Amino acid sequence: MQYAIVLLAAYLIGSIPSGLIVGKVFYGIDIRQHGSGNLGGTNTFRTLGKKAGITVTLADILKGTIVIFLPALFGIDLHPLIAGVFAVLGHMFPIFAGFRGGKAVATSGGVLLGYEPLLFILLVIVFLISLKFSKYVSLSSILAGLFAIIYSLFTRDLPLILVAIALASFVIIRHRTNIKRIMNKTEPKVKWI
Repeated sequence: MQYAIVLLAAYLIGSIPSGLIVGKVFYGIDIRQHGSGNLGGTNTFRTLGKKAGITVTLADILKGTIVIFLPALFGIDLHPLIAGVFAVLGHMFPIFAGFRGGKAVATSGGVLLGYEPLLFILLVIVFLISLKFSKYVSLSSILAGLFAIIYSLFTRDLPLILVAIALASFVIIRHRTNIKRIMNKTEPKVKWI
C-alpha cells in the first residue's frame, strides 16, 4: 500500500503545472494558449519573460528532486529513481492540466539532481554550451539527455542507466516536432544567451 501511495504522490507532485500556475496567478495568462502551447519553462520564457521562465524552470526541477526522497521519507525499500520516473510522467501528463504537460527536461534534471548531483551539474554545462553555440533549446535538451546516458554507462549503476535511457527517450520523443523544425530551419532560436 505504501508503495502505491509513494508512486501516486510522486505522480501528483510531478503533475503540479508550474507554468499554468505562474501564468494565471501572476500574469492572468494561460500559457497553453500562447507560443508552443507547452506548459514548460521554454514556452514560459518566450511568453512571459525571464523572471517567469526562471521561476517555472526551478519549480519543475524541484518537483523531480523532491520525489527522490519520498521512499526514504516513507521508510520503504523502493528505488528513488522509480519515484522520479513517476514525477516525470506526471509532468508530461498532468492530471491537474488535462494531461497536457511539459517536455520532461527540467523535471528529469531535477530527478538526476536528487540522485546524482554531479551528473546534474554536468548536464547544465552541456545544455548551456550547446545553447550558446546552437541557440536551440530543444537541441540542447536532447544533447543533455544523450550525455546523461553516456555518463550513466560509466557509473555501472544499472537503475541509473535504465532511467537515464528512459528520461532521454521521453525528452527526444516530446521534442520530435522540434527536431523536424530544426531540420526545416523553422525552429525558433533563443536570443538571450
